[in-house]
Amino acid sequence: MIENNPEDVSSAFEMLLEEVEAEIDFASGVGARSFERRDLDGAKEALERSAALTTFRDKVAGLRKEWESLTVHRQDEGPEPTDRRNLGRLRRGLRTREAEYYLPILRVLTSMGGSSKVTDVLDEVGRVMKPILKDVDHEPLASEPENPRWRNTAQWARHGMVQEGLLAADSPRGIWQITAKGRERLQSSTEAG
Repeated sequence: MIENNPEDVSSAFEMLLEEVEAEIDFASGVGARSFERRDLDGAKEALERSAALTTFRDKVAGLRKEWESLTVHRQDEGPEPTDRRNLGRLRRGLRTREAEYYLPILRVLTSMGGSSKVTDVLDEVGRVMKPILKDVDHEPLASEPENPRWRNTAQWARHGMVQEGLLAADSPRGIWQITAKGRERLQSSTEAG
């Protein structure tokens, strides 16, 4: 028997999110190849699948946030750990979580005048986060071997930040832009820390 550990659930969410993201990347690739072949029906089908998977991913990310809020309250209460059935070990060394990219992205965008090209932002975020990124973050993605996992996670973090209103949803393609709410979040984190 092993002790009940809320981190096991958090790890499971991270693994699920990564697998769903890989499926989204695959569907996007199928759509791009279909479009190149002028197979518009295939491209449309892949686009619809990608959109549905992204909606599902957002729901899973929301459930992960809900879980985290439940475990914060649980840890504050300080219950005794209980034994549970061993359902198998989860893979350790999971990627750095998306939420850990939020402040570095906001700081980088602020230092760049509030907006910049995606590649420039990601290059600087990678430099800033280098001390906290895990080995697994530097591994290439199966779907995009030239793209390290951390860059993909940072782009998903951007997606979440847009949903929270921290980054502009209507910025030009290829540009990330901080919003007033993003500046407020950065300011409040600076004052708190």
